[in-house]
Amino acid sequence: MGSYIRVEPDVKIYIEDVNPEGGKPILFLHGWPANHKLFEYQFDHLPRRGYRCIGIDLRGFGLSDKPWRGYSYDRLADDVRCVIDALALEDVTLGGHSMGGAIAIRYMARHNGYGVSKLALFGAAAPSFTKRPDFPYGLAREAVNQLIMETLQDRPKMLRGFGEMFFFRNVTEPFADWFFQLGLQAAGWSTAATAISLRDESLFRDLASIHVPTLILHGVHDQVCPFPLAAALHEEIRHSRLVPFANSGHGLFWEEREKFNAELTAFSES
Repeated sequence: MGSYIRVEPDVKIYIEDVNPEGGKPILFLHGWPANHKLFEYQFDHLPRRGYRCIGIDLRGFGLSDKPWRGYSYDRLADDVRCVIDALALEDVTLGGHSMGGAIAIRYMARHNGYGVSKLALFGAAAPSFTKRPDFPYGLAREAVNQLIMETLQDRPKMLRGFGEMFFFRNVTEPFADWFFQLGLQAAGWSTAATAISLRDESLFRDLASIHVPTLILHGVHDQVCPFPLAAALHEEIRHSRLVPFANSGHGLFWEEREKFNAELTAFSES
């Protein structure tokens, strides 16, 4: 069921809590520039296996409030802590896709993994979304600047183009439109602000703070967060396991959803 949780006096974020009376909770953090509905094909199936699936619409996205400020990794991680506290969650598998993976990593470092027993990263935008002098992977800074400019000038066009690079194989026109509509539900300013965080923030120092078993799922053909990011995460996170998805791009939770669901549930049950 859907509800709102207040994370600041003037900011509420939306959560979808499916099978709240179920067993082990999996908390999903979506990527840029969508919302929790990105995990529709997990929420359709995992509750049948007894899981409690909780999806957050990050501030500025989906049905959550869309304040002008508060789009740093620190603030977004603090919002996650508010949800875990409000729902009194324990023994959580925290799963994050793309930007959501970056926020999950920051949560583990900033909040000492409070309430989380396992971490799952899906096409994570980490340890750095952009290339840096000492990190040659990720997107070029100029490419992210282009996304930000297009967001502020013609957001629908930007979303169409981003959708085309999101998936490895061609998707149906109705599905592409569904994905497009997820992006339109965000505010333009929040879409741009989180892209700035993706461009400027990094998580190299956070990785040593992860002390729970970590599953890294990543599409080999990912054009948004190239596969070498996953390899870098696997090298630096202790007790991590990397599973390549040979037939996926950035949308592995849809492109190989049966494998994705099987890997995630086996990991949560282990």
